[in-house]
Amino acid sequence: MQNKSTARRAARQGFMFSVFKFAAFINIAALLSVCFFLVWNGLPALSWEFLTEPPRNSMTEGGILPCIIGTFFLSLGALGVSFPLGVASAVYLHEYAGHSAFARYIRLGVNNLAGVPSIVFGLFGMSFFVISCGFGISLLSGVLTLAVLTLPVIISTAEEALRQVPGVLRESSFALGATQSQTVARVVLPAALPGMLTGAILGLSRASGETAAIMFTATVFFSKKSVDSIFSPVMALPNHVYVLATSGTEIEKTLSLQYGTALVLLGLVLGMNIIAIIARDRLQRRQGF
Repeated sequence: MQNKSTARRAARQGFMFSVFKFAAFINIAALLSVCFFLVWNGLPALSWEFLTEPPRNSMTEGGILPCIIGTFFLSLGALGVSFPLGVASAVYLHEYAGHSAFARYIRLGVNNLAGVPSIVFGLFGMSFFVISCGFGISLLSGVLTLAVLTLPVIISTAEEALRQVPGVLRESSFALGATQSQTVARVVLPAALPGMLTGAILGLSRASGETAAIMFTATVFFSKKSVDSIFSPVMALPNHVYVLATSGTEIEKTLSLQYGTALVLLGLVLGMNIIAIIARDRLQRRQGF
């Protein structure tokens, strides 16, 4: 009887593993299909002129240099604002607030914000940063909007990284006479930093590909200029693809440009993620856990 029960459990386990493997295969196949489709259609559009010149002739010719620069500044600017704020919030929630009712309400709000559609953040950024704060359609408004958008992800991953720090490190620090703030700054944060960079990578990926959050706050239809100041509007790769596909004067003639722009966006996001992953792995090897 026991052997039959063990055999049934083994059969159920094997079946579930097969289902999980099939689901993983479907996801990987879909990802590879999208990448292959973009490479196949976008590679012919790539050239030195495409990467180093602004658009011209109603954006049916030329390149996407202003879009690349705008996306770069928007993504890194948002990360520069949201990462310190997210880490500080996570430190407060985990190291100081603990399991208080106030902390539970904050965590509930953070979890809810993580599921809010990006268009809502875009409308918030337009009403608050663009209109109420008087920043106008600008790089600064876009950076702050994307920072608010990525903040919930960074807070959640940073707090989880703090939970993974062994308690013996805190106890050892306290035993040596360190205060809680000294323990957090010199022991806990360095140990949790590699895990926190995971949240930074996720936030960077989302900020780089957002369209709805910046179309009302930062981007313009066309601009030959690069970023003049934080108060000037910019072009961005995701918004440029949207404009070419929906609002262009000759949409059919820009199909290759659309695919090429999407391919460059994919490469830019991949490159920034690789750099962040390498930095995280080096920190993990240095910490030793």
